[in-house]
This record gives sequence, structure tokens and C-alpha cells, in this order.
Amino acid sequence: MSERGNRKKRIGVVVSDKMDKTVTVRVSGLEKDRRFKKYVMRSKKFKAHDENNECRIGDKVLIEETRPLSKEKCWQVKEILGRAV
Repeated sequence: MSERGNRKKRIGVVVSDKMDKTVTVRVSGLEKDRRFKKYVMRSKKFKAHDENNECRIGDKVLIEETRPLSKEKCWQVKEILGRAV
């Protein structure tokens, strides 16, 4: 069975689990500033589908792009890489 093209994957930390079957994931990374040539920490938040409400705040998760599930949600939690302490 063939895969449906390449889907984007991101690793981030869950910052909110208040919604039903949805988590907010912050994806951070270093980016070089175009003007000053210094590295700056940038982050972006994504809403991801969590079918079984397994994720908790602080968990490290792998999210994968999917079809739009709602107005802002087009990612889903693929696996939990690390649990919050």
C-alpha cells in the first residue's frame, strides 16, 4: 500500500490540553536572523488532534500534517515521545 505523499512532521511540547480531543503544541527552533546574523529562538503553536485525550501539559510529542479537521486544526498527534515529570 502506498503512502499519500510526504506529510510534514514536527516535534514539540504540549502547552494546553483544555480542549476535548485537541492539544496545543509549541514547536521551537533556532533561526538565524537575516540582519544581525545571530541565532534567535523562534516558536509557533499548532492545534493538533488527540483522539484519546492521552496528552498532558509538558509532554513531548510528534505531530503530523493531516486534512483540515476544523478551522484551525490540520495536525494530529502521531506519538508521545516523552512524558512530563
